[in-house]
Amino acid sequence: MTGRLILAIFSTLLEEAALVVIVLWGLPQLDIRIPLPGLIALMVAWGAFAVFIYQVGSRALRKKPLVGMLSMVGSRGKAASPLAPDGFVKIKGELWEAKSLSGKISTREDVMVVGQDGLKLIVRKGKDDLEATK
Repeated sequence: MTGRLILAIFSTLLEEAALVVIVLWGLPQLDIRIPLPGLIALMVAWGAFAVFIYQVGSRALRKKPLVGMLSMVGSRGKAASPLAPDGFVKIKGELWEAKSLSGKISTREDVMVVGQDGLKLIVRKGKDDLEATK
């Protein structure tokens, strides 16, 4: 068992205990009564939610981050300004300085990254396949 799994189990048990205290002690103070089967159903639902969140979180933590310029090659985006041949493109929600290999590219036209030159992306017009750029 990993430390993260042990911590997840312990925190879920604490949450369940807090839920029991609220339902059995706190709510009756406000004249709200939840029957025992309702409490059990609530706890089972909370436990299932905790397991789901743990699995999704673990999958996200195991995923290797894609960083660096080389991960941009093959990405598609749109021209944020006219490229004649230099300008800006928006790829994955980020604004990048770019140079066009396909001549002038108008604003909002589709582009694909085919390389890099320092911190500048090299792009082609349209949705060409990566094979066509070789």
